[in-house]
Amino acid sequence: MCGIIGYIGQGEASSVLLKGLKNLEYRGYDSVGMATISDSLNIGKGVGKIDNAMKDLDLDGLRGNIGIGHTRWATHGSVSKANAHPHIDCQGKVAIVHNGIIENHRELRERLKEKGHIISSNTDSEVIAHLIEEKLKGASSFEEACMEAFMELQGSYAVLAICEDEKKVVAVRKDSPLVLGLAKDSILFASDVSALLEWTKKVIYLQNYDVAVACRRSVVFHNLLQEGEISRDADTVEWDVEQARKGEFEHFMLKEIAEQAETISKAILQDAEVVDRIVEEVKRAKGVFFVGCGSSYHACLAGSYLFSRVAGVHVNVVVASEFGHYEHFLTEDTLVFAVSQSGETADTLDAVRAARGRGSKVIAITNVVGSSLTREGDESLLMNSGPEICVLSTKTYTSQVVLMSLLAYALAGKKEECIRKIKGLYMDVYNLTSKTMREELKRLASMLESMEHIYMIGRGLQYASAMEAALKVKEVSYIHTEAFAGGELKHGPLALIEEGTPVFVFAGGESLEKISSNAQEVKARGGMVIGISTKDNDIFDYWIKVPECGDFNPVIQAIPMQVLAYELAVQKELDPDKPRNLAKCVTVM
Repeated sequence: MCGIIGYIGQGEASSVLLKGLKNLEYRGYDSVGMATISDSLNIGKGVGKIDNAMKDLDLDGLRGNIGIGHTRWATHGSVSKANAHPHIDCQGKVAIVHNGIIENHRELRERLKEKGHIISSNTDSEVIAHLIEEKLKGASSFEEACMEAFMELQGSYAVLAICEDEKKVVAVRKDSPLVLGLAKDSILFASDVSALLEWTKKVIYLQNYDVAVACRRSVVFHNLLQEGEISRDADTVEWDVEQARKGEFEHFMLKEIAEQAETISKAILQDAEVVDRIVEEVKRAKGVFFVGCGSSYHACLAGSYLFSRVAGVHVNVVVASEFGHYEHFLTEDTLVFAVSQSGETADTLDAVRAARGRGSKVIAITNVVGSSLTREGDESLLMNSGPEICVLSTKTYTSQVVLMSLLAYALAGKKEECIRKIKGLYMDVYNLTSKTMREELKRLASMLESMEHIYMIGRGLQYASAMEAALKVKEVSYIHTEAFAGGELKHGPLALIEEGTPVFVFAGGESLEKISSNAQEVKARGGMVIGISTKDNDIFDYWIKVPECGDFNPVIQAIPMQVLAYELAVQKELDPDKPRNLAKCVTVM
Protein backbone atom coordinates (compact mmCIF):
# COMPACT_ATOMS: atom_id res chain seq x y z
CA MET A 1 0.00 0.00 0.00
CA CYS A 2 3.08 2.23 0.30
CA GLY A 3 5.05 3.73 -2.56
CA ILE A 4 8.76 3.09 -3.06
CA ILE A 5 11.22 4.61 -5.51
CA GLY A 6 14.90 3.99 -6.21
CA TYR A 7 17.57 5.62 -8.36
CA ILE A 8 21.16 4.98 -9.37
CA GLY A 9 22.79 7.06 -12.09
CA GLN A 10 24.84 10.15 -12.88
CA GLY A 11 22.46 12.84 -11.61
CA GLU A 12 21.46 13.89 -8.10
CA ALA A 13 19.26 11.14 -6.70
CA SER A 14 17.23 13.43 -4.43
CA SER A 15 15.57 15.41 -7.23
CA VAL A 16 14.51 12.23 -9.02
CA LEU A 17 13.31 10.59 -5.82
CA LEU A 18 11.21 13.61 -4.83
CA LYS A 19 9.46 13.74 -8.21
CA GLY A 20 8.92 9.99 -8.10
CA LEU A 21 7.49 10.16 -4.58
CA LYS A 22 5.07 12.90 -5.63
CA ASN A 23 3.95 10.61 -8.46
CA LEU A 24 3.45 7.81 -5.93
CA GLU A 25 1.80 9.77 -3.14
CA TYR A 26 -1.62 8.30 -3.95
CA ARG A 27 -0.25 4.99 -2.65
CA GLY A 28 0.28 6.43 0.82
CA TYR A 29 0.72 9.81 2.47
CA ASP A 30 1.10 9.25 6.21
CA SER A 31 4.84 9.90 6.14
CA VAL A 32 7.72 10.25 3.72
CA GLY A 33 11.47 9.67 3.69
CA MET A 34 14.60 9.26 1.58
CA ALA A 35 18.11 7.85 1.87
CA THR A 36 21.01 8.71 -0.41
CA ILE A 37 24.67 7.76 -0.56
CA SER A 38 27.45 10.32 -0.99
CA ASP A 39 30.51 9.85 1.22
CA SER A 40 28.13 8.36 3.79
CA LEU A 41 24.52 7.30 4.16
CA ASN A 42 22.20 10.31 4.40
CA ILE A 43 18.68 9.96 5.84
CA GLY A 44 15.73 12.35 5.92
CA LYS A 45 12.19 11.42 6.94
CA GLY A 46 9.12 12.81 8.65
CA VAL A 47 5.35 12.63 9.13
CA GLY A 48 2.72 13.95 6.74
CA LYS A 49 2.24 14.44 3.03
CA ILE A 50 5.31 15.24 0.97
CA ASP A 51 4.59 18.97 0.67
CA ASN A 52 4.03 19.28 4.41
CA ALA A 53 7.09 17.21 5.30
CA MET A 54 9.21 19.35 2.98
CA LYS A 55 8.64 22.34 5.25
CA ASP A 56 10.66 20.62 7.98
CA LEU A 57 12.94 18.31 5.99
CA ASP A 58 15.72 19.18 3.59
CA LEU A 59 15.12 16.12 1.41
CA ASP A 60 16.21 17.85 -1.78
CA GLY A 61 19.46 18.71 0.02
CA LEU A 62 20.48 15.07 0.42
CA ARG A 63 23.53 14.57 -1.80
CA GLY A 64 24.47 11.50 -3.82
CA ASN A 65 23.85 9.64 -7.07
CA ILE A 66 22.23 6.65 -5.38
CA GLY A 67 19.06 6.74 -3.33
CA ILE A 68 15.78 5.21 -2.24
CA GLY A 69 12.53 6.83 -1.14
CA HIS A 70 9.24 5.89 0.47
CA THR A 71 5.79 7.32 1.03
CA ARG A 72 3.90 5.40 3.71
CA TRP A 73 0.41 4.14 4.33
CA ALA A 74 0.58 2.81 7.87
CA THR A 75 -0.17 -0.87 8.52
CA HIS A 76 2.22 -1.98 11.29
CA GLY A 77 3.01 0.78 13.76
CA SER A 78 1.47 4.21 14.24
CA VAL A 79 2.16 7.24 12.07
CA SER A 80 5.41 8.63 13.52
CA LYS A 81 8.89 9.69 12.45
CA ALA A 82 10.36 6.54 14.02
CA ASN A 83 8.05 4.36 11.94
CA ALA A 84 8.64 6.29 8.71
CA HIS A 85 10.94 4.75 6.09
CA PRO A 86 13.79 4.37 5.26
CA HIS A 87 14.85 2.10 8.11
CA ILE A 88 18.53 1.56 8.91
CA ASP A 89 20.68 -1.01 10.66
CA CYS A 90 22.51 -0.56 13.95
CA GLN A 91 25.64 0.83 12.30
CA GLY A 92 23.75 3.31 10.13
CA LYS A 93 25.20 1.86 6.94
CA VAL A 94 22.30 -0.17 5.46
CA ALA A 95 18.99 1.47 4.53
CA ILE A 96 15.84 -0.16 3.20
CA VAL A 97 12.37 0.82 2.05
CA HIS A 98 9.58 -1.74 2.02
CA ASN A 99 6.04 -2.15 0.72
CA GLY A 100 4.02 -5.13 1.98
CA ILE A 101 3.79 -7.09 5.21
CA ILE A 102 6.47 -9.28 6.80
CA GLU A 103 4.38 -11.93 8.49
CA ASN A 104 7.23 -13.39 10.56
CA HIS A 105 8.58 -10.05 11.75
CA ARG A 106 8.01 -10.81 15.45
CA GLU A 107 10.07 -13.99 15.26
CA LEU A 108 12.82 -12.17 13.35
CA ARG A 109 12.72 -9.23 15.77
CA GLU A 110 13.23 -11.45 18.81
CA ARG A 111 16.04 -13.36 17.16
CA LEU A 112 17.82 -10.16 16.15
CA LYS A 113 17.42 -8.65 19.61
CA GLU A 114 19.06 -11.74 21.08
CA LYS A 115 22.03 -11.05 18.82
CA GLY A 116 22.29 -7.52 20.17
CA HIS A 117 20.39 -5.52 17.54
CA ILE A 118 18.53 -2.44 18.72
CA ILE A 119 15.26 -2.04 16.81
CA SER A 120 13.79 1.44 17.26
CA SER A 121 10.48 1.34 15.38
CA ASN A 122 7.23 -0.58 15.75
CA THR A 123 7.10 -1.54 12.08
CA ASP A 124 7.49 -4.96 10.53
CA SER A 125 9.87 -3.42 7.99
CA GLU A 126 12.86 -2.45 10.14
CA VAL A 127 13.86 -6.06 10.75
CA ILE A 128 14.88 -6.27 7.08
CA ALA A 129 17.71 -3.75 7.54
CA HIS A 130 18.99 -5.53 10.65
CA LEU A 131 18.71 -8.93 9.00
CA ILE A 132 20.84 -7.70 6.09
CA GLU A 133 23.36 -6.29 8.62
CA GLU A 134 23.54 -9.69 10.31
CA LYS A 135 24.01 -11.52 7.01
CA LEU A 136 26.80 -9.14 5.96
CA LYS A 137 28.99 -10.67 8.68
CA GLY A 138 29.43 -13.85 6.67
CA ALA A 139 28.54 -12.85 3.09
CA SER A 140 30.99 -12.20 0.29
CA SER A 141 28.97 -9.27 -1.14
CA PHE A 142 26.14 -6.90 -0.30
CA GLU A 143 23.78 -8.61 -2.76
CA GLU A 144 24.58 -12.02 -1.28
CA ALA A 145 23.73 -10.71 2.21
CA CYS A 146 20.50 -9.22 0.87
CA MET A 147 19.45 -12.44 -0.83
CA GLU A 148 20.17 -14.49 2.27
CA ALA A 149 18.07 -12.04 4.28
CA PHE A 150 15.23 -12.06 1.73
CA MET A 151 15.10 -15.85 1.87
CA GLU A 152 14.06 -15.61 5.53
CA LEU A 153 11.16 -13.22 4.92
CA GLN A 154 7.60 -14.52 4.96
CA GLY A 155 4.68 -12.51 3.59
CA SER A 156 4.50 -9.96 0.81
CA TYR A 157 7.26 -7.51 0.05
CA ALA A 158 8.89 -5.18 -2.41
CA VAL A 159 12.19 -4.01 -0.94
CA LEU A 160 14.95 -1.65 -2.06
CA ALA A 161 18.23 -1.80 -0.14
CA ILE A 162 21.39 0.30 -0.27
CA CYS A 163 24.65 0.33 1.71
CA GLU A 164 27.04 3.27 2.14
CA ASP A 165 30.03 1.15 1.05
CA GLU A 166 28.32 -0.03 -2.16
CA LYS A 167 27.53 1.66 -5.47
CA LYS A 168 24.41 -0.39 -6.15
CA VAL A 169 20.72 -0.81 -5.36
CA VAL A 170 19.42 -4.27 -4.53
CA ALA A 171 15.72 -4.91 -5.12
CA VAL A 172 13.42 -7.85 -4.47
CA ARG A 173 9.76 -8.52 -5.14
CA LYS A 174 7.29 -11.06 -3.77
CA ASP A 175 3.52 -10.45 -4.03
CA SER A 176 3.97 -6.66 -3.98
CA PRO A 177 4.44 -4.65 -7.19
CA LEU A 178 7.88 -3.47 -8.30
CA VAL A 179 8.98 -2.29 -11.72
CA LEU A 180 12.45 -1.38 -12.98
CA GLY A 181 12.99 1.49 -15.42
CA LEU A 182 15.88 1.63 -17.89
CA ALA A 183 16.79 5.25 -18.65
CA LYS A 184 19.70 6.62 -20.68
CA ASP A 185 22.14 7.21 -17.82
CA SER A 186 20.34 5.64 -14.90
CA ILE A 187 18.30 2.75 -13.55
CA LEU A 188 15.18 3.39 -11.54
CA PHE A 189 12.74 1.35 -9.45
CA ALA A 190 9.16 2.13 -8.45
CA SER A 191 5.99 0.54 -7.12
CA ASP A 192 4.07 1.77 -10.15
CA VAL A 193 5.07 2.40 -13.74
CA SER A 194 3.41 5.84 -13.74
CA ALA A 195 6.12 7.07 -11.36
CA LEU A 196 8.79 6.36 -14.00
CA LEU A 197 7.23 7.90 -17.10
CA GLU A 198 9.09 11.19 -16.69
CA TRP A 199 12.40 9.40 -17.30
CA THR A 200 11.68 6.29 -19.34
CA LYS A 201 9.08 4.10 -21.03
CA LYS A 202 11.39 1.09 -21.12
CA VAL A 203 10.58 -1.06 -18.11
CA ILE A 204 11.05 -4.54 -16.68
CA TYR A 205 8.31 -5.93 -14.44
CA LEU A 206 9.91 -7.97 -11.68
CA GLN A 207 8.34 -11.35 -11.03
CA ASN A 208 7.87 -13.12 -7.72
CA TYR A 209 11.18 -13.77 -5.88
CA ASP A 210 13.14 -11.77 -8.49
CA VAL A 211 16.20 -9.93 -7.19
CA ALA A 212 17.67 -7.09 -9.26
CA VAL A 213 21.16 -5.76 -8.54
CA ALA A 214 21.51 -2.38 -10.25
CA CYS A 215 24.73 -0.48 -10.85
CA ARG A 216 24.95 2.82 -12.74
CA ARG A 217 24.63 1.38 -16.23
CA SER A 218 23.87 -2.30 -15.76
CA VAL A 219 21.54 -4.60 -13.91
CA VAL A 220 21.84 -8.29 -13.05
CA PHE A 221 18.84 -10.45 -12.21
CA HIS A 222 18.55 -13.42 -9.88
CA ASN A 223 15.62 -15.35 -8.50
CA LEU A 224 15.57 -16.63 -4.94
CA LEU A 225 14.19 -19.98 -6.13
CA GLN A 226 16.84 -20.53 -8.83
CA GLU A 227 20.60 -20.87 -9.09
CA GLY A 228 22.72 -18.32 -10.92
CA GLU A 229 21.74 -15.30 -12.99
CA ILE A 230 18.52 -15.10 -14.98
CA SER A 231 17.25 -12.84 -17.77
CA ARG A 232 14.16 -10.64 -17.87
CA ASP A 233 12.76 -8.99 -21.01
CA ALA A 234 12.01 -5.27 -21.19
CA ASP A 235 8.61 -3.87 -22.18
CA THR A 236 7.69 -0.48 -23.61
CA VAL A 237 4.94 1.39 -21.77
CA GLU A 238 2.28 2.90 -24.04
CA TRP A 239 1.15 5.50 -21.49
CA ASP A 240 2.33 9.08 -21.95
CA VAL A 241 3.79 11.17 -19.13
CA GLU A 242 1.14 13.86 -19.72
CA GLN A 243 -1.55 11.33 -18.83
CA ALA A 244 -0.07 11.12 -15.35
CA ARG A 245 -0.14 14.92 -14.82
CA LYS A 246 -3.05 17.12 -13.76
CA GLY A 247 -2.57 19.62 -16.55
CA GLU A 248 -5.16 22.42 -16.32
CA PHE A 249 -7.24 20.57 -13.72
CA GLU A 250 -7.11 21.40 -10.03
CA HIS A 251 -7.27 17.73 -9.00
CA PHE A 252 -6.61 14.37 -10.62
CA MET A 253 -10.12 13.24 -9.71
CA LEU A 254 -11.71 15.93 -11.87
CA LYS A 255 -9.25 15.28 -14.70
CA GLU A 256 -10.00 11.57 -14.68
CA ILE A 257 -13.76 12.13 -14.56
CA ALA A 258 -13.42 14.36 -17.62
CA GLU A 259 -11.40 11.72 -19.51
CA GLN A 260 -14.23 9.19 -19.54
CA ALA A 261 -15.65 10.14 -22.94
CA GLU A 262 -12.30 8.95 -24.30
CA THR A 263 -11.58 6.04 -21.97
CA ILE A 264 -14.86 4.19 -22.47
CA SER A 265 -14.17 4.32 -26.22
CA LYS A 266 -10.70 2.88 -25.64
CA ALA A 267 -12.04 0.09 -23.42
CA ILE A 268 -13.76 -1.57 -26.38
CA LEU A 269 -10.54 -1.66 -28.40
CA GLN A 270 -9.89 -5.32 -27.65
CA ASP A 271 -8.30 -8.12 -29.64
CA ALA A 272 -11.28 -9.87 -31.25
CA GLU A 273 -9.61 -13.26 -30.99
CA VAL A 274 -9.06 -12.87 -27.23
CA VAL A 275 -12.70 -11.84 -26.72
CA ASP A 276 -13.86 -14.83 -28.76
CA ARG A 277 -11.68 -17.20 -26.73
CA ILE A 278 -13.09 -15.83 -23.48
CA VAL A 279 -16.64 -16.23 -24.80
CA GLU A 280 -15.93 -19.88 -25.57
CA GLU A 281 -14.52 -20.37 -22.07
CA VAL A 282 -17.74 -18.95 -20.59
CA LYS A 283 -19.83 -21.29 -22.74
CA ARG A 284 -17.77 -24.32 -21.64
CA ALA A 285 -17.66 -23.39 -17.97
CA LYS A 286 -19.76 -25.08 -15.31
CA GLY A 287 -19.87 -22.15 -12.95
CA VAL A 288 -18.67 -18.59 -13.52
CA PHE A 289 -17.51 -16.20 -10.79
CA PHE A 290 -16.91 -12.45 -10.93
CA VAL A 291 -14.48 -11.36 -8.20
CA GLY A 292 -13.35 -7.86 -7.22
CA CYS A 293 -13.01 -5.31 -4.40
CA GLY A 294 -14.58 -1.89 -3.95
CA SER A 295 -15.50 -0.28 -7.27
CA SER A 296 -14.34 -3.38 -9.12
CA TYR A 297 -16.85 -5.41 -7.12
CA HIS A 298 -19.61 -3.00 -8.15
CA ALA A 299 -18.55 -3.37 -11.79
CA CYS A 300 -18.79 -7.13 -11.29
CA LEU A 301 -22.30 -6.69 -9.87
CA ALA A 302 -23.33 -4.66 -12.92
CA GLY A 303 -21.73 -7.33 -15.10
CA SER A 304 -23.79 -10.07 -13.47
CA TYR A 305 -27.01 -8.27 -14.40
CA LEU A 306 -25.74 -7.71 -17.95
CA PHE A 307 -24.74 -11.36 -18.42
CA SER A 308 -28.20 -12.38 -17.24
CA ARG A 309 -30.35 -9.97 -19.26
CA VAL A 310 -28.24 -9.78 -22.43
CA ALA A 311 -26.81 -13.30 -22.71
CA GLY A 312 -28.97 -15.41 -20.38
CA VAL A 313 -25.86 -16.55 -18.48
CA HIS A 314 -25.78 -16.87 -14.70
CA VAL A 315 -22.66 -15.69 -12.85
CA ASN A 316 -21.79 -15.58 -9.15
CA VAL A 317 -20.51 -12.26 -7.79
CA VAL A 318 -18.22 -12.45 -4.76
CA VAL A 319 -16.23 -9.82 -2.87
CA ALA A 320 -12.63 -10.92 -3.35
CA SER A 321 -11.84 -11.01 0.37
CA GLU A 322 -14.67 -13.54 0.86
CA PHE A 323 -13.89 -15.71 -2.14
CA GLY A 324 -11.85 -18.23 -0.18
CA HIS A 325 -15.05 -19.29 1.60
CA TYR A 326 -16.45 -20.44 -1.75
CA GLU A 327 -13.44 -22.41 -2.93
CA HIS A 328 -15.06 -25.76 -2.18
CA PHE A 329 -17.36 -25.03 -5.17
CA LEU A 330 -14.42 -24.60 -7.52
CA THR A 331 -13.42 -27.26 -10.03
CA GLU A 332 -11.40 -27.50 -13.22
CA ASP A 333 -14.59 -26.50 -15.07
CA THR A 334 -15.01 -23.25 -13.13
CA LEU A 335 -14.17 -19.91 -14.74
CA VAL A 336 -13.17 -16.96 -12.54
CA PHE A 337 -13.12 -13.35 -13.76
CA ALA A 338 -10.74 -11.38 -11.50
CA VAL A 339 -11.16 -7.60 -11.77
CA SER A 340 -8.62 -5.09 -10.41
CA GLN A 341 -7.55 -1.66 -11.64
CA SER A 342 -3.96 -2.11 -10.54
CA GLY A 343 -3.70 -5.83 -11.05
CA GLU A 344 -1.97 -5.95 -7.66
CA THR A 345 -4.94 -5.97 -5.26
CA ALA A 346 -3.96 -8.47 -2.56
CA ASP A 347 -7.46 -9.86 -1.89
CA THR A 348 -8.10 -10.35 -5.60
CA LEU A 349 -4.76 -12.06 -6.15
CA ASP A 350 -5.46 -14.29 -3.16
CA ALA A 351 -8.77 -15.25 -4.77
CA VAL A 352 -6.96 -16.01 -8.02
CA ARG A 353 -4.54 -18.31 -6.22
CA ALA A 354 -7.42 -20.09 -4.50
CA ALA A 355 -8.98 -20.66 -7.92
CA ARG A 356 -5.69 -21.83 -9.37
CA GLY A 357 -5.30 -24.26 -6.49
CA ARG A 358 -8.55 -25.92 -7.58
CA GLY A 359 -7.57 -26.00 -11.24
CA SER A 360 -10.01 -23.27 -12.28
CA LYS A 361 -9.27 -20.97 -15.21
CA VAL A 362 -8.84 -17.24 -14.60
CA ILE A 363 -9.67 -14.27 -16.81
CA ALA A 364 -7.89 -11.08 -15.70
CA ILE A 365 -9.49 -7.66 -16.21
CA THR A 366 -7.06 -4.91 -15.26
CA ASN A 367 -5.59 -1.59 -16.32
CA VAL A 368 -1.89 -2.36 -15.88
CA VAL A 369 0.07 -4.42 -18.36
CA GLY A 370 2.73 -6.55 -16.67
CA SER A 371 0.85 -6.59 -13.37
CA SER A 372 0.63 -9.73 -11.22
CA LEU A 373 -2.94 -10.29 -12.36
CA THR A 374 -2.03 -10.28 -16.05
CA ARG A 375 0.70 -12.83 -15.37
CA GLU A 376 -1.54 -15.13 -13.34
CA GLY A 377 -4.55 -15.03 -15.67
CA ASP A 378 -5.09 -17.50 -18.49
CA GLU A 379 -6.41 -14.60 -20.58
CA SER A 380 -6.31 -10.86 -19.97
CA LEU A 381 -8.36 -7.86 -21.01
CA LEU A 382 -6.87 -4.40 -20.43
CA MET A 383 -9.11 -1.42 -19.62
CA ASN A 384 -6.90 0.91 -21.69
CA SER A 385 -7.69 3.79 -19.31
CA GLY A 386 -4.19 5.16 -18.90
CA PRO A 387 -2.81 5.96 -15.43
CA GLU A 388 -5.39 6.64 -12.72
CA ILE A 389 -3.79 8.70 -9.95
CA CYS A 390 -6.74 9.69 -7.78
CA VAL A 391 -7.35 7.16 -5.01
CA LEU A 392 -11.02 6.97 -6.04
CA SER A 393 -11.76 4.86 -9.09
CA THR A 394 -13.68 6.84 -11.71
CA LYS A 395 -12.61 6.21 -15.30
CA THR A 396 -11.45 2.67 -14.59
CA TYR A 397 -14.84 1.80 -13.04
CA THR A 398 -16.74 2.85 -16.15
CA SER A 399 -14.19 1.05 -18.33
CA GLN A 400 -14.73 -2.13 -16.31
CA VAL A 401 -18.50 -1.88 -16.86
CA VAL A 402 -17.90 -1.35 -20.58
CA LEU A 403 -15.75 -4.50 -20.72
CA MET A 404 -18.46 -6.46 -18.89
CA SER A 405 -20.97 -5.17 -21.45
CA LEU A 406 -18.72 -6.15 -24.35
CA LEU A 407 -18.40 -9.71 -23.04
CA ALA A 408 -22.15 -10.03 -22.39
CA TYR A 409 -23.02 -8.82 -25.87
CA ALA A 410 -20.33 -11.03 -27.42
CA LEU A 411 -21.86 -14.02 -25.63
CA ALA A 412 -25.19 -13.12 -27.22
CA GLY A 413 -23.58 -12.78 -30.66
CA LYS A 414 -24.05 -8.99 -30.60
CA LYS A 415 -20.50 -7.72 -30.16
CA GLU A 416 -20.67 -5.20 -33.00
CA GLU A 417 -23.94 -3.85 -31.63
CA CYS A 418 -22.26 -3.22 -28.28
CA ILE A 419 -19.31 -1.46 -29.90
CA ARG A 420 -21.67 0.75 -31.88
CA LYS A 421 -23.69 1.65 -28.78
CA ILE A 422 -20.59 2.44 -26.70
CA LYS A 423 -19.29 4.74 -29.42
CA GLY A 424 -22.70 6.42 -29.39
CA LEU A 425 -22.28 7.31 -25.71
CA TYR A 426 -19.44 9.74 -26.40
CA MET A 427 -21.48 12.97 -26.42
CA ASP A 428 -23.67 11.85 -23.52
CA VAL A 429 -20.59 11.26 -21.37
CA TYR A 430 -18.99 14.48 -22.56
CA ASN A 431 -22.08 16.49 -21.61
CA LEU A 432 -22.27 14.87 -18.17
CA THR A 433 -18.69 16.00 -17.45
CA SER A 434 -19.30 19.54 -18.74
CA LYS A 435 -19.00 22.77 -16.76
CA THR A 436 -22.80 23.16 -16.88
CA MET A 437 -23.30 19.84 -15.11
CA ARG A 438 -20.60 20.72 -12.59
CA GLU A 439 -22.34 23.98 -11.71
CA GLU A 440 -25.65 22.18 -11.20
CA LEU A 441 -24.04 19.58 -8.95
CA LYS A 442 -22.19 22.30 -7.01
CA ARG A 443 -25.60 23.62 -5.97
CA LEU A 444 -26.71 20.17 -4.86
CA ALA A 445 -23.44 19.65 -2.99
CA SER A 446 -24.02 22.87 -1.04
CA MET A 447 -27.37 21.44 0.09
CA LEU A 448 -25.82 18.15 1.21
CA GLU A 449 -22.40 19.02 2.65
CA SER A 450 -23.70 19.34 6.23
CA MET A 451 -25.69 16.09 6.15
CA GLU A 452 -24.70 13.23 8.44
CA HIS A 453 -26.41 10.48 6.42
CA ILE A 454 -27.24 9.95 2.76
CA TYR A 455 -29.00 6.92 1.29
CA MET A 456 -29.26 5.62 -2.25
CA ILE A 457 -31.61 3.08 -3.81
CA GLY A 458 -31.97 1.32 -7.13
CA ARG A 459 -33.14 -1.92 -8.69
CA GLY A 460 -31.29 -4.20 -11.10
CA LEU A 461 -28.56 -2.32 -12.94
CA GLN A 462 -29.56 0.77 -11.00
CA TYR A 463 -28.81 -1.04 -7.73
CA ALA A 464 -25.21 -1.50 -8.92
CA SER A 465 -25.15 2.24 -9.74
CA ALA A 466 -26.45 3.08 -6.25
CA MET A 467 -23.75 0.94 -4.65
CA GLU A 468 -20.96 2.60 -6.62
CA ALA A 469 -22.37 6.10 -6.06
CA ALA A 470 -22.58 5.53 -2.30
CA LEU A 471 -18.94 4.41 -2.24
CA LYS A 472 -17.80 7.51 -4.15
CA VAL A 473 -19.61 9.90 -1.83
CA LYS A 474 -18.57 8.27 1.44
CA GLU A 475 -14.90 7.76 0.62
CA VAL A 476 -14.24 11.34 -0.46
CA SER A 477 -16.72 13.44 1.58
CA TYR A 478 -16.70 11.31 4.77
CA ILE A 479 -20.50 11.54 4.92
CA HIS A 480 -22.06 8.22 5.95
CA THR A 481 -23.62 7.02 2.70
CA GLU A 482 -25.34 3.70 2.21
CA ALA A 483 -27.03 1.99 -0.74
CA PHE A 484 -29.91 -0.47 -0.75
CA ALA A 485 -31.87 -2.44 -3.30
CA GLY A 486 -35.18 -0.57 -3.60
CA GLY A 487 -37.19 -3.59 -2.57
CA GLU A 488 -35.24 -3.84 0.70
CA LEU A 489 -36.49 -0.50 2.04
CA LYS A 490 -39.48 -2.07 3.79
CA HIS A 491 -37.27 -4.75 5.34
CA GLY A 492 -35.48 -2.39 7.69
CA PRO A 493 -33.78 0.63 6.05
CA LEU A 494 -37.02 2.65 5.93
CA ALA A 495 -36.63 3.07 9.71
CA LEU A 496 -33.65 5.35 8.99
CA ILE A 497 -35.70 7.87 7.02
CA GLU A 498 -36.81 11.01 8.81
CA GLU A 499 -37.67 14.56 7.86
CA GLY A 500 -35.12 15.88 5.38
CA THR A 501 -33.07 12.69 4.99
CA PRO A 502 -31.53 12.74 1.47
CA VAL A 503 -32.32 9.64 -0.60
CA PHE A 504 -31.00 9.30 -4.14
CA VAL A 505 -33.27 7.27 -6.41
CA PHE A 506 -31.66 5.72 -9.49
CA ALA A 507 -34.49 5.29 -11.97
CA GLY A 508 -34.30 3.86 -15.45
CA GLY A 509 -35.08 0.99 -17.75
CA GLU A 510 -37.52 -1.68 -16.70
CA SER A 511 -37.22 -0.84 -12.99
CA LEU A 512 -38.76 2.62 -13.33
CA GLU A 513 -42.26 1.84 -12.05
CA LYS A 514 -41.17 -0.15 -8.99
CA ILE A 515 -38.42 2.25 -7.93
CA SER A 516 -40.90 5.13 -8.22
CA SER A 517 -43.05 3.30 -5.68
CA ASN A 518 -40.05 3.02 -3.38
CA ALA A 519 -39.38 6.74 -3.83
CA GLN A 520 -42.96 7.45 -2.79
CA GLU A 521 -42.40 5.46 0.42
CA VAL A 522 -39.42 7.69 1.20
CA LYS A 523 -41.41 10.82 0.40
CA ALA A 524 -44.23 9.75 2.71
CA ARG A 525 -41.73 9.59 5.62
CA GLY A 526 -40.43 13.10 4.99
CA GLY A 527 -37.30 12.13 3.07
CA MET A 528 -35.75 14.44 0.47
CA VAL A 529 -35.91 12.52 -2.81
CA ILE A 530 -33.20 13.19 -5.39
CA GLY A 531 -33.87 11.52 -8.72
CA ILE A 532 -31.31 10.39 -11.27
CA SER A 533 -33.33 9.67 -14.39
CA THR A 534 -34.25 10.74 -17.91
CA LYS A 535 -37.54 12.37 -16.89
CA ASP A 536 -38.51 14.50 -13.93
CA ASN A 537 -41.13 13.22 -11.52
CA ASP A 538 -43.45 14.93 -9.05
CA ILE A 539 -41.89 12.75 -6.33
CA PHE A 540 -38.44 14.28 -6.84
CA ASP A 541 -37.37 17.23 -4.69
CA TYR A 542 -34.26 17.54 -6.84
CA TRP A 543 -33.63 16.05 -10.27
CA ILE A 544 -30.35 15.09 -11.97
CA LYS A 545 -31.08 14.60 -15.64
CA VAL A 546 -29.30 11.75 -17.44
CA PRO A 547 -30.09 10.14 -20.79
CA GLU A 548 -31.78 6.74 -20.86
CA CYS A 549 -29.14 4.31 -22.17
CA GLY A 550 -30.63 0.91 -21.32
CA ASP A 551 -27.90 -1.62 -20.61
CA PHE A 552 -25.36 1.20 -20.36
CA ASN A 553 -27.13 3.13 -17.60
CA PRO A 554 -24.47 2.04 -15.05
CA VAL A 555 -21.90 3.99 -17.07
CA ILE A 556 -24.06 7.06 -17.58
CA GLN A 557 -25.50 7.26 -14.07
CA ALA A 558 -22.11 6.86 -12.38
CA ILE A 559 -20.65 10.03 -13.86
CA PRO A 560 -22.80 12.76 -12.25
CA MET A 561 -22.37 11.00 -8.90
CA GLN A 562 -18.60 11.11 -9.34
CA VAL A 563 -18.87 14.85 -10.01
CA LEU A 564 -21.14 15.30 -6.97
CA ALA A 565 -18.68 13.43 -4.75
CA TYR A 566 -15.88 15.66 -6.04
CA GLU A 567 -17.86 18.84 -5.37
CA LEU A 568 -18.75 17.68 -1.86
CA ALA A 569 -15.06 17.16 -1.09
CA VAL A 570 -14.06 20.55 -2.48
CA GLN A 571 -16.82 22.39 -0.61
CA LYS A 572 -15.79 20.65 2.61
CA GLU A 573 -12.16 21.67 1.90
CA LEU A 574 -11.04 18.05 1.67
CA ASP A 575 -8.47 16.62 -0.74
CA PRO A 576 -10.46 14.57 -3.29
CA ASP A 577 -7.29 12.89 -4.61
CA LYS A 578 -6.13 11.60 -1.23
CA PRO A 579 -9.00 10.72 1.13
CA ARG A 580 -8.04 9.91 4.69
CA ASN A 581 -7.06 6.35 5.65
CA LEU A 582 -7.18 5.16 2.02
CA ALA A 583 -4.58 4.40 -0.62
CA LYS A 584 -4.91 3.56 -4.30
CA CYS A 585 -3.47 0.09 -4.52
CA VAL A 586 -4.40 -2.28 -1.68
CA THR A 587 -1.45 -4.65 -1.75
CA VAL A 588 -1.85 -5.97 1.79
CA MET A 589 -4.78 -7.89 3.25
